[in-house]
Amino acid sequence: MKLLQPPEWARPTGYSNGIAAKGTLVFVAGQVGWNANKVFESTDFVAQAEQALRNIVAVLSQAQATPENLVRMTWYVVDKDEYNARQKELGAVYRKVIGRVFPAMSCVQVAGLIEEGARLEIEATAVIPD
Repeated sequence: MKLLQPPEWARPTGYSNGIAAKGTLVFVAGQVGWNANKVFESTDFVAQAEQALRNIVAVLSQAQATPENLVRMTWYVVDKDEYNARQKELGAVYRKVIGRVFPAMSCVQVAGLIEEGARLEIEATAVIPD
């Protein structure tokens, strides 16, 4: 994988502006913060983020992929102010589950999510090198 960073641009924090990769594509459906039995163990935003990230890692493992293979993530949040206010906590949880891997990312505030009680949903794409 190759990070794509225009030299005149300021470096992003916590994500990459772009990534070029070759290999097998792995698409992870939007993951919410519930456990394997579809039960939310917490209503807390950061706790749900941690579980959603763990869910992504679990799906990746089914393709023999790891967080290091992530190239893209899209976060859908119901409250952008909460997302922004809890960046430090989110960063700590992200590094604990994903590590120091910073794919291209987007974050979008949505009016609501399909799963009742979900505070966020995260989609991911990974590339397993040939």
